[in-house]
Amino acid sequence: MKNVLVTGGAGYIGSHTVVELIKAGYKPVIIDNFNNSEKSVIERLKKLTGRDITYYEQDYQDEEKLNKVLQVEKIEGVIHFAAHKAVGESVENPLKYFNNNVSGLVKLLEILEKNKIPNLVFSSSCTVYGETDKLPLTEQSPVQPAASPYGATKQMDETIIRDTTAASKNLKSLSLRYFNPIGAHPSALIGELPKGTPSILVPFITQTVAGWRGELTVFGNDYPTPDGTCIRDYIHVVDLAKAHVKALEFLDKQNAAFYNVFNIGTGKGSSVLEVINTFEKVTGQKVPYKIGARRPGDITASYAAVDKAQKELGWKAEKNLADALKDAWRWQQTLGADKR
Repeated sequence: MKNVLVTGGAGYIGSHTVVELIKAGYKPVIIDNFNNSEKSVIERLKKLTGRDITYYEQDYQDEEKLNKVLQVEKIEGVIHFAAHKAVGESVENPLKYFNNNVSGLVKLLEILEKNKIPNLVFSSSCTVYGETDKLPLTEQSPVQPAASPYGATKQMDETIIRDTTAASKNLKSLSLRYFNPIGAHPSALIGELPKGTPSILVPFITQTVAGWRGELTVFGNDYPTPDGTCIRDYIHVVDLAKAHVKALEFLDKQNAAFYNVFNIGTGKGSSVLEVINTFEKVTGQKVPYKIGARRPGDITASYAAVDKAQKELGWKAEKNLADALKDAWRWQQTLGADKR
């Protein structure tokens, strides 16, 4: 496998994965409609990798255009990132999420089957597990009712991919259940830059400290955790990107109709207040914050058991929370005072 289509490849995780794919000898081909990413990322990727970047500005659901890309670029595998991903927004606008994340995936699978594309790595999420009191989460943990429409779309997507793969004479697929990606490339050439007000913790911290936002709100301090704030497994985005390379290498060795799932995390949970305190320690910057009400769709705690990925994919996280927060702040500093 050499030529790999990366849907949403100009986005946060997608762009970091493109870098790691190139380092590993693959030729990534990006399609992105730039609804939640910037075209400037393409030039940054060129500078970072020293390579020309093949990309197409289009929606991944456009069948005619996608068929052409698959054929012209001789695509052998797909990494599918192109999904809406904000928990809060999904609660407010569930149909937007079901339309893009579920209906769009069905269309994509139909196109892949039609073109006999054999390999698919799917960007899933730890939200598929729902609220649970038994931690760490393993791939065998019971899947509870989703706490948000976003989580529900990922549950549905995994089922659709599993059943489609089982019935296919060609397709092999993996679902990578990410925990909480943070940080930026150590070069500070690419990083996380959500459009509008961030709905996730670390970019809100960095933007608040940079003066882009007035004050950070910690959503709830009355959860049943040591300091009352939610706990998550925060993984450096570069480690996460490398997991996709390992996933492709693993998938290439499998036979048709193969499907599996893997947790991709660090195996350690950190609370919201721990993240804030660690950021202050490693950067020397004070984070202005206040305690607010709980946010709909948030679960109490989530962190991964990562033994399976280590054993079968040969992957494990190498960077820690402090590394990720230092890189996130370095990236933020390159953005200047341009408030979004």
